[in-house]
Amino acid sequence: MIENAVEYEKAIAELRSLQDRLDALQRDYPIGEKGFTKAGIRKLIARINEELAVFEGSAEARAT
Repeated sequence: MIENAVEYEKAIAELRSLQDRLDALQRDYPIGEKGFTKAGIRKLIARINEELAVFEGSAEARAT
């Protein structure tokens, strides 16, 4: 769970890294190959996006 701005920035960096890794896998391996790896990366991306959304929502609530 993201608790502060430093963790938020780390999560953004991790998200970019995972997206780059997924893009490379999709480019290098056709559909049907490395499927579990791609699915795992997508799952990690989804988890980070959810955590970012929760943090952004709480930050927005604190600001008002």
